[in-house]
Amino acid sequence: MGHIVSAAGIRVNPSKISAILEWKPPTNVSKVRSFLGLVGYYRWFVKGFSMIATSLTKLLQKDVKFEWSEKCHQSFEQLKVLLTEAPVLVQAESGKKFIVYSDASLNGLGCVLMQEGKVIAYSSRQLKLHEKNYQTHDLELAAIVFALKIWRHYLFGEKCHIFTDHKSLKYMITQKELNLQQRRWLELLKDYELVIDYHPGKANVVADALSRKSICALRAMNAQKD
Repeated sequence: MGHIVSAAGIRVNPSKISAILEWKPPTNVSKVRSFLGLVGYYRWFVKGFSMIATSLTKLLQKDVKFEWSEKCHQSFEQLKVLLTEAPVLVQAESGKKFIVYSDASLNGLGCVLMQEGKVIAYSSRQLKLHEKNYQTHDLELAAIVFALKIWRHYLFGEKCHIFTDHKSLKYMITQKELNLQQRRWLELLKDYELVIDYHPGKANVVADALSRKSICALRAMNAQKD
C-alpha cells in the first residue's frame, strides 16, 4: 500500500518513497508522465504540489518540445525531498466540524482541510486560462468552490467553517447583483452546511503559500514546525 494508517494518522509508506528517491531524471515525456503519476498519488501530503510540478506538467502539453531545464530539475528534486518530509495527516471524523482555509493568487488556488487544528489534506492547482481574468473576489470564491468540490466526500452533510482573507465574500451571498458564474457558485455553496468568515492573510499563511507557491514561505513554515 502507498499509505500507512496508524493511531497517529496517515503517513507515506517509506518503502514506496525509496523508489521515488532513486528515480533518475526523466529523459523523455513518457518518463515524466510516469514520475508524475507516481508522485501524484501522494499529492495530499505535499503543500503546493501542483504549483511545484508546473514546469514538469508543461512538458506533457501537446506541441511542447521536451527540454529538461534547470527549472524542471529543481521541481523534480524538490518533489522528492518534500515526500521524504511528508507530514502525518489525521483521518477525518464524521460529526466533527471541518475547517477550510482557502486563498487565491494570480498563480493559483490553495486550500487546507483541518479538524481540531490538525491537517487532513492540502490541495492546490494552477489557474485555468480564463480564470486569469477574474477579479480578486471571484478568484477567492473560486478557491472556496475548488475546496468544496475536491473534498465533497468529506464536507457534504457536515458542518464546515471556511476562512478566506477577502472580506467581501462573507457578504456576497446577500447581494442581488451577481453575474451568472457567481450565481452558479452560490448555488453550489447552498448544498453545504457552512459558514464563511474573514481571516487576515497573514493568519491564513498556509493556504496563501499554497496559492502563490512561494518556496521561501513554505520553507519558513516547515522550519517553524521543527
